[in-house]
Parts: sequence; structure tokens; C-alpha cells
Amino acid sequence: MTIHWCGTGLSAIPGLRRLLDAGHDVAVWNRTPEKAREAVGDLTSNIHAFSIANLGQMLSPKDVIVSMLPGDWHVELAELAIAHGAHFVSSSYIAPDMRALDQKAKDAGVCLINEVGLDPGIDHLMAHALVADYKASDAFDSENELSFISYCGGIPKTPNPFRYKFSWSPLGVLKALRSPSRSIRDFKELDVARPWDAISTYEAPLPTAESFEVYPNRDSIPFMAQYEFETDWKVKEFVRGTLRLNGWSDAWADVFKEVETLEGEAGDARLKEMSDQFWAENAYDEGEPDRVVLCVGLKAEKNGSPVWHKTYVMDAWGDARGTAMARLVSYPVSFAIEAAMNNKIAPGVHAAPSDLQLVDAWMSEIGKLSQHLEVVDHIGR
Repeated sequence: MTIHWCGTGLSAIPGLRRLLDAGHDVAVWNRTPEKAREAVGDLTSNIHAFSIANLGQMLSPKDVIVSMLPGDWHVELAELAIAHGAHFVSSSYIAPDMRALDQKAKDAGVCLINEVGLDPGIDHLMAHALVADYKASDAFDSENELSFISYCGGIPKTPNPFRYKFSWSPLGVLKALRSPSRSIRDFKELDVARPWDAISTYEAPLPTAESFEVYPNRDSIPFMAQYEFETDWKVKEFVRGTLRLNGWSDAWADVFKEVETLEGEAGDARLKEMSDQFWAENAYDEGEPDRVVLCVGLKAEKNGSPVWHKTYVMDAWGDARGTAMARLVSYPVSFAIEAAMNNKIAPGVHAAPSDLQLVDAWMSEIGKLSQHLEVVDHIGR
């Protein structure tokens, strides 16, 4: 079984090196082979110029294709995997075109695993662990009112005036500011056109409590089913969102105002200009530590009083091993590859696993990647 790892960008390297160090048969594919050699040439010479045609010629049944390429490559690579009886892994959200491959994957006996990075990925594992813990507790009651939060952010370890720094092109962050979101607040659906219309404060239960600015991201509501919320549960709040340093909304106020006015090709061109400027002014310096904070919480209330309330909280930062973002994105990808190779995940299209044996095993390894990982019991303290 060969792992065909496609893409050697910044967020890919730690997980790729882990697989190579472990002795797996890995073929590395990159559009610029020289960059791949710079990243992992000390561990392997099995490096190729990426092309669908050449990759297809080297594929065998039970191999694994890993896409750390831009999202528009994922479905094509997944279809190639199905055609050759190979598995597929990516860290990206499951797009409708990927979801549509579910039956084809099952018929071929292969798994297409997505959403196994940081966010989405580790956040899913935390959510599955908390929901399972709650369901097994004495406090469980379908009449309880539930509040679920999941906030994740990559932030500078040393705050700067812009309250944010970039590991790669800022264009994706800027485009995300134009995206609407859907979540649940006070038992009702909350539709937000722009992130800055729903910024609130969140107190993270870190060893030293720390507050952040947070806002809903994308469409949270489908994740209730993914996290195995029952349809009869009374959901007071359900939000998956983004976490930023306090002061971020003030520092970015002028950005919000301009982004709101941009339209069409001229608007896209201006976004690219802004991206280039932000990259020049607010990119991480060589060796400068980044930071990742992830908090996933579930609270159950009865008659207005909490009866069960736990938060999975993680704090990680760049160190001698490299950036926190890169290792937290790519290591879970490597775990998913091994799970596929060992038949731990059923055929079909999947996000990060809910099987508690896999969740526990992966979270145990993720704990080694962060400086702090804890499940905070707010009632049992």
C-alpha cells in the first residue's frame, strides 16, 4: 500500500514527515518538485511532479491519495481513487460534489475521509467525545436545554496592532469576511450576512482565563446531525465559529467597511490588493511562534440551572517543532490515512470519526502536539 501525498504547502509538512519517519511507503507529489525536496528530501527521494495522469498510472488498489492541494482538486482526486480502488483523505470540508460520491465509494469498498484537520477535524473529535460523555451521564434527559459552542482561531502568540498575522495568503481570510453564517441562538435560527454583525465575547477556560472575540462561521446547523444530536433535543444554542484576539474588530473596522462595498471583478481585484498589502505588513516572521486556541463546549440546563457542562479546551503555539497550525492540521490527516489503511473506517464519504476508540486514540496523540489540552468540568470543579 502506497500513500500518495499530493501537496507540500506549509500546513502539510509535519504530518507528511511523521508518515515518512514511521516507515510508510509514501510517494510525494507537488506541482513544484523542488519545493517538495526542500521540505522532505532528507527523508525520501520518491518525489514527483504532480499530474493526474501520472498519479493514475502509479495507483494500486488499497493505496491512499491524500490531497493537501486547493479544494478544487479534491473531487477529481477522489474520483480517481474510486476508479482505482484506492482511499482518499483531505482536511477540507465535505463539498456537495464530494458527498455525492458516497454510494460510488461504498460500491468500490473505499473510504473518502474529509474534515480531518484542525477545524474541521479536531473540533469534530472533541464534539463527539463530549456528546457521548453527556449521553452516558446521569444528567442526560431529552428535556434538558442544550447549548453547544465550538470556537477555533489561529492567532499570533505575541499580539500585534492588527491583532492578527498570516501564515499564508490573506485572500482566503478576506473572502471569508463576505460569507454569511447560520447558527442557533435562543432556540431560533440566527442568519448573519457578515461576521462583524455577530461578534461577541467568549471567556475561554484556559488555566488563566482569557477572553476572545468570536463570531459564527459558515452553516453550523447541519453539524447537529453530524454530532448525533437527537431531533427531539431542545437546542438553545448551537454555533461553530471563529476566535480572534480582543481588539480585532476595532483593528479591522476599516477592512470591514471596505469589504462590504466590493463587488464583481473590480471588487476581487481590490481584495487581491488588500491581500498583498496585509501579507507584506502582517506575515509571520521567520521562526515567530503562532498560536491556536480551540474550545468546544456542551452545556445542559434544567429549569434554568446547569446540570452538565464540560468544555474541551486546547492551547498550542509554535515551537522547535514548527508552527502549531501546521502540526494540528497535518497530524490528524496522517492519523486518518493510517485508519483507512487499517480498515478502521467504513467505505463511503466520512468526516472525522465518531468511533470513541479512534477519538480517544487520536486525542491522546493530539495532546502531545499542544501545550495545553484539558476537558474542563464546570460543575465538578
